[in-house]
Amino acid sequence: MLQHDVIIVGGGLAGSRAAVEIARTDPQLNIAVVAKTHPIRSHSVAAQGGIAATLKNVDSQDSWKAHAFDTVKGSDYLADQDAVALLTQEAPNVVIDLEHMGVLFSRLDDGRIAQRAFGGHSHNRTCYAADKTGHAILHELVNNLRRYGVTIYDEWYVMRPIIEEGDAKGLVMYHLESGRIEVVRAKAVMFATGGYGRAFNTTSNDYASTGDGLGMAAVAGLPLEDMEFVQFHPTGLYPVGVLISEAVRGEGAYLRNAHGDRFMEQYAPSKMELAPRDITSRAIATEIRQGRGIHPDGSPGGSYVHLDLRHMGRETIMSRVPFCWEEAHRLVGVDAVHEPMPVRPTAHYSMGGIPTNTRGQVRLGPEGFVSGFYAAGECACVSVHGGNRLGSNSLLECVVYGKLTGAAIAEDVQSRKLPELDERPYIEAAQQRLQNLCDRQGEYRINQVRQQLQDTMSEFCGVFRSQELMQRGLDELGAIAQQVQQIHLDDSGTLWNTELIEAMELENLLIVAQTILHSAFNRRESRGAHFREDYPSRNDGDFLHHTLAYHSAAGVDIVPMSVNLSLFEPQERKY
Repeated sequence: MLQHDVIIVGGGLAGSRAAVEIARTDPQLNIAVVAKTHPIRSHSVAAQGGIAATLKNVDSQDSWKAHAFDTVKGSDYLADQDAVALLTQEAPNVVIDLEHMGVLFSRLDDGRIAQRAFGGHSHNRTCYAADKTGHAILHELVNNLRRYGVTIYDEWYVMRPIIEEGDAKGLVMYHLESGRIEVVRAKAVMFATGGYGRAFNTTSNDYASTGDGLGMAAVAGLPLEDMEFVQFHPTGLYPVGVLISEAVRGEGAYLRNAHGDRFMEQYAPSKMELAPRDITSRAIATEIRQGRGIHPDGSPGGSYVHLDLRHMGRETIMSRVPFCWEEAHRLVGVDAVHEPMPVRPTAHYSMGGIPTNTRGQVRLGPEGFVSGFYAAGECACVSVHGGNRLGSNSLLECVVYGKLTGAAIAEDVQSRKLPELDERPYIEAAQQRLQNLCDRQGEYRINQVRQQLQDTMSEFCGVFRSQELMQRGLDELGAIAQQVQQIHLDDSGTLWNTELIEAMELENLLIVAQTILHSAFNRRESRGAHFREDYPSRNDGDFLHHTLAYHSAAGVDIVPMSVNLSLFEPQERKY
């Protein structure tokens, strides 16, 4: 049996930052990171626009409290305000720390870190490295994993956490290259497994974003929090869905409909293209619905709108947002210096996740925690984003709560012993699970069932929702659940069997999809990214609370949990 003091699942920003913090706090601790891709291939590397912090390099009037208010308002007052206060107070420190690690931020003429405008923020506070900010940060963090001697298990797929009597003791993992199954015991287990964008058919997320950590937590009997709140980024490149960063609008790009109008004037006159993402996504979807979308020949009635950069000029485009230009040119043949980009909303970010407190400890429910189990980053819900995340707060959450969770783990493991653990039943169960998948003689291929699940979520639980739509979606998912039990694998080998991984990912995606739809069906109001046409208003009287959803074979049970309102009173959200 393998053993470490701390085992972290996920090599992206949150997991890597936690590992660095633990190593800095106590260099004697034996730390390991396990990831199904190499850490450098984590989806964090694709984050483009920036990381928000009140450095005041561009705007001396900015403050952590202004950042906190923007974040809480952006969340439609569902964010926990104690968690938001920590996020915004820690922000300048973590950015300076990243700079000291060697992150190559873009600069002002006087050498200070540059800061740009971003949607929903009242000040220019988003620090950036052109439009490759996640790439710049993750590379330095992974270099630091090497520096601190952190063990890295890359291309190992974690099959389950081991939780006995409310105590996390380790995990079971499968080596893709060799087919080997290992049990790892540890004093502390941390999940930093990212989001679940692949539950939808059009997404900015990479192929690894399959909600594994959330699915495993749900199977372990733990709740998932606020899963109805799915962020659709306004500007997914049509038709491929990859992200065109909000940084492009931060630098001054316009959104235009088939008539050439800057239509955001009708939806958010004070913020225009820099309104929060939920508002901008609904605006684009409304324009398309009402016949002002664009066809490839330029005529009205099509499926996308235009993101127009032409007035920005070649020099600004190539120096500030070169990656976005490159993506549009490479994927759809558009030269954004001379022609507008086709865009429409794309599934982008999960506001919900595994519920934690501000130390990263995983909740059993409204009260109580799992001993020795932690989570941070997009897979967790602390909750700093509530019903809608502001751009450039996600990298910030990963780094701040990666650091805070790492500090909590380093402190807590001092009083924990390596757990007593019998690995045999866990290895046997894992072997049996893999064998059962290989032996199935079902009639469905994985890709066929996964595509149907993704189409169902996009059609019945997208930007606009209603009871009738979501009931049809729930019925569809019921049928898909039967198909998941009847898939067959062409590959029954043990070496590099990617079909086995895809089959287990599909099981997690199904759990995530069912939890999202049930949670959304239960929330009979509109708040943040959750917009119901049959309940178009926010209802604080009945729904100013978090959703805790417990998934089981019998269905999904919903339990409310109160919101921390320690800083700002809820008010109407206008831009």
